[in-house]
Amino acid sequence: MDLNQKVIAVILASFFLIALLRIFSTPFRLALKLLANTLLGFLALWAVNLTAGVTGIVLGLNLWNALVIGVLGLPGFALLLLVQWIL
Repeated sequence: MDLNQKVIAVILASFFLIALLRIFSTPFRLALKLLANTLLGFLALWAVNLTAGVTGIVLGLNLWNALVIGVLGLPGFALLLLVQWIL
């Protein structure tokens, strides 16, 4: 392989890598945001359960509840409280 072919191969590989990064950057960013919000949901559930002795509010500390709070935010927390109150 001579120098010209190596240069062309590097340019094509670089172009392909940049194209892949541009294609997958938005879904990757959304996945990271969802993960961060889910972790914040876990922290919120932990804080609610930590104060359960005073408030009497107990919510299960699990992935689904954390996802609901992480995706929906404060309305998700209210939704979980409503579901617990009804059931």
